[in-house]
Amino acid sequence: MIVIGGGQSGLAAARSALDAGLRPVVLHDGAEPVGSWPRYYDSLTLFSPARYSALPGMPFDGDPDRYPRRDDVVAYLRRYADSLDIETRTRTRAVAVHTRPGGGYLVRTDTGDELAGRGVVAATGSFGNPYMPTLPGQDEYGGDLRHVAHYHRADAYTGKRIVIVGAGNSAVQVAYELTVHARVTLATREPVRFLPQRIRGRDLHHWLRFTGADRLPRAVVTRLIHHATVLDTGRYRDAVISGELARQDMFTRFTPDGVVWSDGRHEAVDAVIFATGYRPDLAYLAPLATLNRGVPQQVGGVSTTHPGLVYLGLEFQRSFASNTLRGVGRDAVHVMAALAAHRPRVFRQKLLWTDQATDSGRRW
Repeated sequence: MIVIGGGQSGLAAARSALDAGLRPVVLHDGAEPVGSWPRYYDSLTLFSPARYSALPGMPFDGDPDRYPRRDDVVAYLRRYADSLDIETRTRTRAVAVHTRPGGGYLVRTDTGDELAGRGVVAATGSFGNPYMPTLPGQDEYGGDLRHVAHYHRADAYTGKRIVIVGAGNSAVQVAYELTVHARVTLATREPVRFLPQRIRGRDLHHWLRFTGADRLPRAVVTRLIHHATVLDTGRYRDAVISGELARQDMFTRFTPDGVVWSDGRHEAVDAVIFATGYRPDLAYLAPLATLNRGVPQQVGGVSTTHPGLVYLGLEFQRSFASNTLRGVGRDAVHVMAALAAHRPRVFRQKLLWTDQATDSGRRW
């Protein structure tokens, strides 16, 4: 079995495969199997405490109630990868996946290798495919224009006039830290909505676990929450209310030196940073014709077009927590059960038992 991607999703897949008696080969394009975390902005901090942010079988060390930072997660994933007895090929990027005559898949890499496997786990997440909308005048804008995926340090913008586009956690977190160094405006289509980080003395993630909300599917969550929300201890809301972090309705177009706001006012701007999300990073699956406008055709992470092809790390793949550290482990067990169809009966029974054990809470 070939796992494409060596981040949290790929490592969870490898762990689940080992539990089921498989010998996975993990391909990762980075220097070590820690996913995209080293490339996130320096100050990134999880919104979930360490006790709710671990992969199966290994808790975070240290204070379980702390909120891990980017480098904490990198160190954790490094330890997790070291604990797995698996073959990992780093600095190896999958460039194409093809079906093989007689069944299975052939994965071609940028190193020139070709790997054959009966099953493929597409676990490359979305960081490699940031989404940026195109607005009028954007090509003529002469300032610094980038996605938050390519933002790293606030002090690089000292004294600048900055606009951050977005109303989610990353947009607000980056905008807030930039206010110390620059003049910042958060540009959103609607007012920012905040969700309390702590309720009745406990972190929100305790209640998500306690109530089972973490496992709710997209259809249910979208009925309950209609807009992007920002987890907040109160400091971000206070900053917006006080004007420390300015917010304006989304600008309508770019000019060569700035933007035009919705009220028609032009303003010179040194940099615009889009925190507008990501799309699945699955270009290597193009030869299979399984993507519909870049989106995989799947149910619960199991391909509906190709037996033996499964996914991990998709947003709302099975639940609210699917593309997070705390949720991907459950999905990994689920998709391994689908791969059991390509293995002997005893293997299928072992996977199905493991999936039932996970869902009943014996492993979580």
